[in-house]
Amino acid sequence: MDGYKVLIGLEMHCEISETNSKVFSSAENSYKEVPNSNIRPLDMGFPGTLPRVNKKAVEMALKASMILNCKQPEYMYFERKNYYYPDMPKNYQITQETKPIPVGIYGSLTFDYKDEPRTVRINNIHLEEDAASQDHYANFSTIDYNRAGVPLLELVTEPDLRSADEAVAFLETMRSIYQYAGISEADSRKGQIRCDVNVSIMDENLDDTDPKNWGTKVEIKNVNSFGGVRDAINYEIERQVELKETGKYDEMEQQTRRWDEDTFTTKFMRSKVDAIDYRYFVEPNIPKYKISKEWLEKIRESIPELANERKEKYMNEFGLSEYDSKVIVKDKSISDFYEDTLKLGADPKSSANWLTSVILGYLNKNEIEIKDLFLTPKMLVDLMDMVKEGKISSKQSKEVLNKVLEDKKEPKEIVKKLGVTQISDDKTIRDIVVKVLDEHPDLIEDHRKGKNTFDFFVGQVMKATRGQANPSLTADIIREEIDKR
Repeated sequence: MDGYKVLIGLEMHCEISETNSKVFSSAENSYKEVPNSNIRPLDMGFPGTLPRVNKKAVEMALKASMILNCKQPEYMYFERKNYYYPDMPKNYQITQETKPIPVGIYGSLTFDYKDEPRTVRINNIHLEEDAASQDHYANFSTIDYNRAGVPLLELVTEPDLRSADEAVAFLETMRSIYQYAGISEADSRKGQIRCDVNVSIMDENLDDTDPKNWGTKVEIKNVNSFGGVRDAINYEIERQVELKETGKYDEMEQQTRRWDEDTFTTKFMRSKVDAIDYRYFVEPNIPKYKISKEWLEKIRESIPELANERKEKYMNEFGLSEYDSKVIVKDKSISDFYEDTLKLGADPKSSANWLTSVILGYLNKNEIEIKDLFLTPKMLVDLMDMVKEGKISSKQSKEVLNKVLEDKKEPKEIVKKLGVTQISDDKTIRDIVVKVLDEHPDLIEDHRKGKNTFDFFVGQVMKATRGQANPSLTADIIREEIDKR
């Protein structure tokens, strides 16, 4: 990479999951595992069918454009992108492309990368219908139209990213925005996120703000995971650098490639298709319509607290460290769990400690999400309250939590079952302390001479109470009884 700059642009596709129906048909907008079980005649391109715009999908798209500081349109257009492929049976896709403003244009996103702010310019974000999904095998292919017509947001950046890791950091930030804003689950396992990646290189001594200096752009289509994006970019950089070093780079045409997950290489698909080849024209069955200022303002007011805002709140209002705040807000479901504990009156720092040091460890170890956890925010608060009230010790609470998760029973039931209620009765503990001291008068003298026998006394009391004596109260009583002798 020495001697070269890398220019990376992204086209991020994210399905809008928070609508009841698809973007132009009445089919349910939900993930179905049974192929071709969630379709309508429009999704299949049957003659005589007409599209009807889903207002909620437009609202979600406009919300995303506002979060990205884009300019919103005065009128909404849709267009036909004409191409012939099995995943689009009517032989065109309803999208937004050539009009001056789709749902948003010319914005920016600032995100953290290696603890430094980075800003990427947004060329545009537009709303379109998703295509059907295909699986290719050695001798045949299958197609599932369940995905056809699902509302899809395509986000196009300028080539402002400079490394694979930086590109992934951008994508992770966008996924967080979609999730926090209630636009999409943004779950790559359900195929809700896909990326096209544009990569080129140039000599490092040239000005990268001048497009004339940019190298030949290579597009890598339909990368289905963030790990795949990282690997595809790194491979493509190495491939283009090798072409540079061997003098073959200038011969390379602008092209589209695909990422091969089996060989970890990019494969040539075709020469790059330009917009003119798709013969865009305004969709005649969806008349343009005006976007009112009142509606835009209502959408703007509906934008919730996003991850970065929650992180600042956790640090400034709750006193959490920047590290803990980042860990909690990275996953919206984790952050929501944390917020729910606070609504129940939990201490912010104690709740954060439980989440980051115990619960996340359990989730990672068992490879599950917090929504699949038996423990609820109310159960966690009950557990913390028992520690706070001295009913169980901090050490016992971790044992109780493990049994809660293992047996799937309430913390109070587990405490009762294990018999681990902390002993905080002064007389009960004092009687045991007196007995221990009476049995070891020589160690009392050693203690007075400065030898460390105090921990022995504490240990004997804990042994006699099976670890249930309140440690702090036990230590105070031992000191009092030694002073009496």
